[in-house]
Order: sequence, then C-alpha cells, then structure tokens
Amino acid sequence: MPFLITAVVFVGLLCAVDLVLTLGVVARLREHSGLLSGAERASGLGMGETVGGFQTADLNGVPLSRETLGPATFVAFISPTCGSCKEKLPELVRFARRLRDEGEEMLAVVVGDAEESRPFAADLRPVARVTVEGSGGPLGTAFRATSYPTMLWVARHADGRLVRVERSVALTS
Repeated sequence: MPFLITAVVFVGLLCAVDLVLTLGVVARLREHSGLLSGAERASGLGMGETVGGFQTADLNGVPLSRETLGPATFVAFISPTCGSCKEKLPELVRFARRLRDEGEEMLAVVVGDAEESRPFAADLRPVARVTVEGSGGPLGTAFRATSYPTMLWVARHADGRLVRVERSVALTS
C-alpha cells in the first residue's frame, strides 16, 4: 500500500511539473507569434497607406519618383542575401514577364551592394523596371520595406496619391 501511495504522489507531481512547463511553452509561443505578426506588419505599407516621396533612377538612368510610377504598379523588394528571395527569383521573373505582356508595370528594387545585386538585376531587367539600392535607401524608406522579400501593389487614389492597394500576388503562372 505505501508503494501505491508513493506512486500516485509521484505521478501527481510529475503531472503538475508537466502542466507548468506546458503553460510556459504556450506563453512563449504567444509571445513569438506576436513578434512575428508585428514583423510582418512592419515591412511594407499597410493597405491604403500613401507611398512616401522619393527621387532616384532605374538602371537605365530614367528618373524614378512617386510621380513617374504608372497608375498601378507591382513593387518587389528583394535582396541577394535573402535565401527566400533567391528561391523566388525565377517565379518573380516569370511573373514580371506576364505583367509586361499584359501591359502592367513592375518595379523591382534589389537591396544590396552593386556587385552582389548584379545577377538579380540582370535577370529582372529585361522584364521589369529595376533599381539597386542599399539598405535604408530612398525606395525602401518610401515603401517602408524592412525585410525581404516585400511585395505589394500600389495604385493612384482618386485624389492622385499613390497608395498601397489590395490585389493578389500570384507569382506562379
């Protein structure tokens, strides 16, 4: 009988420790989930937000500003140091080609040093308007792109402002 009482007490204590550890894990998961969702919101403009002002040029030397973008433009921020960007590059090129063939505009912003960004820019240049800038550059600041890839659609609002709009991004064709 004392053996049975000891076993029941031991199992009870073991369950109590397991419950405390499980509650700790759940709390950490909630914390991490909040951090991840905050990071997603932090990169790129929110829906309906206005694109900030910027002045730069694309790789062809054509001036690029908020005013020179078309009435609806797909904007992609990618970086050669981003593993996901490297994986998505062929899909992004196919998507840009499809947009071009449908008469729509894409702006590809390659974020990194010029030498490292060259292969990305070379792949995208035939099918999209491309610019290369360092982290914290004028386009990244205007679009609030802080992580990569960041992809979004912008369009002219009725009052002339350039704002982020809801539109699906289906890279695969």
